[in-house]
Amino acid sequence: MKIKVGYELVYDCPQPTPMLLMLNIHYSRASDILVPDHLVTDPPLPITAYRDGFGNWCSRVTAPAGVTRITTTAVVRDSGKPDEVVPSARQHTLEELPEEALVFLLASRYCETELLSDTAWKLFSGTEPGWARVQAICDFVHNHIKFDYMQARSTRTAWEAYNEKVGVCRDYAHLAVAFCRAMNIPARYCTGYLGDIGVPPPHGVMDFAGWFEAYLGGRWYTFDARNNTPRIGRVLLARGRDAVDVAISTTFGPNTLTGFTVWTDEVVEAAK
Repeated sequence: MKIKVGYELVYDCPQPTPMLLMLNIHYSRASDILVPDHLVTDPPLPITAYRDGFGNWCSRVTAPAGVTRITTTAVVRDSGKPDEVVPSARQHTLEELPEEALVFLLASRYCETELLSDTAWKLFSGTEPGWARVQAICDFVHNHIKFDYMQARSTRTAWEAYNEKVGVCRDYAHLAVAFCRAMNIPARYCTGYLGDIGVPPPHGVMDFAGWFEAYLGGRWYTFDARNNTPRIGRVLLARGRDAVDVAISTTFGPNTLTGFTVWTDEVVEAAK
């Protein structure tokens, strides 16, 4: 299938404001991009780009005083298959893990493994190591947290999500990542597009989504504690230790986000 993705972000800044943006499709999907996701700003602004330490493609702009629109539309080829499920994927010993996975065992800004370690071992030490253990973590987090946009908070950590029992997709992912790391399973946070393809209505308002990947059986697999079911049409934007590393925008100055629209829809082509 083909999926049309994009967004429009509208910022109102009282003064010139530098911004870091992480809004391009991840390089791992480069061969699937049919229509590139070039950033367009109104008014037109110089844009420079770089790759961060995790390989994510980042852009730098300075928004002028007043209203700035940042938008793009892209078309991506997708298999149309749901997230892979591999119950036989095993958990590695620490000695077996590749060096690049080790950083994803450590505590990070939003994933306080040191605070959640005892809880994790009490909850999951009796589960079978490997895929079954990560799925047990997803099951617990999915049932433990109540989804509520109205109680979203950008500063909520995994520890706070566990205790407050409320949050949005990033909170589900942070808590699941923290539990995995506490159980010696490398886990990394992901953000991107996730539409309602294959999901019966009613559908919620579209937003960027947060999920995570766990290292099992010699590779990274997608898990989603928020939805807790295989989904179709994920389009990755960025990966990192937690939401700090993959923020869609980081602004260095006062601003108001006055418009926020995200779209991700299957392209239905006319029959020939």
